[in-house]
Amino acid sequence: MDFVARISKEWRRRMLFLFLMIFGIAGWFLYDGYIMWPNEQQRYEEYTLIKDGLIDSGDAVDEESSSVKLAWQRHAKEAGYVNKTPKERTDSSISEQLTIGWVMTSGSLLFALWIAWNHTRSVRGEGDIVIGASGERVELDSIVAFDLKKWKNKGIAYAIYKDEDKNRRLTLDDHKFKGCEVVMVEAKKRIKARSANADELAMNS
Repeated sequence: MDFVARISKEWRRRMLFLFLMIFGIAGWFLYDGYIMWPNEQQRYEEYTLIKDGLIDSGDAVDEESSSVKLAWQRHAKEAGYVNKTPKERTDSSISEQLTIGWVMTSGSLLFALWIAWNHTRSVRGEGDIVIGASGERVELDSIVAFDLKKWKNKGIAYAIYKDEDKNRRLTLDDHKFKGCEVVMVEAKKRIKARSANADELAMNS
């Protein structure tokens, strides 16, 4: 039984989507930290000068006064700003945005490397030997049963095999490594054949 089960297109698409999502969010934080928030802080400082000047002169009671809002709208229009009242963006809050952005950028790049590394892995069949994704070598005839609890929802099966009188598990992730199902088909045939032979021997003895 010779085969090679490599990374599936579905798994690749899902991982690339996650990478782009994380990388995009990281870019959003960095854009805020380097451009949007410093610019808004500059507008806030200009807004504060206008507000404090009107309050100090007695032309406004507080920042909720209509005179403050109208004065800012006039200034914003002249300067080419949006009319929305700017928020204060402190140095610490801007630094926090940048920290989150760079941490997420680093994480997304590490995630990309992990995806690339997974593309070097596979599940292979060479004659009567199955070579798992982690390099474990399992004889087909040593497989005695399957754990299929995750097969229906996740496409993951565990082949239970004997190794020096101990039961071990070989992971067959058909969602990730498309083609692993052939191991189940072949191993089940052999399990059924061994069971039939055992029954026949028992009847003849």
